[in-house]
Amino acid sequence: MLGDGAPRALSDLFSLLGGRRAADEAAALPPPLSQEPVFPTKALQKFLSCLAARPAPAVLDLGPVVGSNLTFFCEELGCKLFVEDLFRDLDRYAQQGEGSADALPRFLAERFPQPDASLDGVLCWDLFDYLDRPAAQALAQQLTRMLRVGGALMGFFTTVASQDPWYIKFVIDDEKNLRQRPYLAARARQRVLQNRDIIKLFDGLRVSDSFLLKTNVREILFRKPEYLGDRS
Repeated sequence: MLGDGAPRALSDLFSLLGGRRAADEAAALPPPLSQEPVFPTKALQKFLSCLAARPAPAVLDLGPVVGSNLTFFCEELGCKLFVEDLFRDLDRYAQQGEGSADALPRFLAERFPQPDASLDGVLCWDLFDYLDRPAAQALAQQLTRMLRVGGALMGFFTTVASQDPWYIKFVIDDEKNLRQRPYLAARARQRVLQNRDIIKLFDGLRVSDSFLLKTNVREILFRKPEYLGDRS
């Protein structure tokens, strides 16, 4: 039989275990939000310029919802911004073991209800760093399909391998600066994509601008030509 002090002892034990779990999660993350690093971006300004002349452009954001980013794009472009959080989808597949090898590619091939040539811009952020080759190919085909002629797609690609267990929310300070806000992930980066691999993925688009930053990130802006032979 438990004594009078047992409930308190159990409560203390659960508190201790909870505290350890929280400490473990905190240790897995980089510095706290008050120390969010700010990094320059060159591609974002180019992306905005591509869409500025289009009335109410339709833009697809593949990252998680960031309220200040929604405000930024609405004020800068007066755009229709659609957010499809594929990082959440990746987590779900990772936690479920992803089933068969073609489960994620098949999901991405059927993920988007948007019709052909319905988007003026796509924000990929660093999503492709977390995809294996078949999944990346399936997603790139869908994004190319949905992009209008002259539309722009912006992607970030790391140049250094990492197994850090977190995703990054890119929070826009202004058109030249981004904050990186880490949050826990169930899926690590899969591989470092070389330039030739990136270009091959988006063989229906052409590279408009490419910037290699000191942060070990390559920013690439793609445009959709009038026809596949137009690479000028």
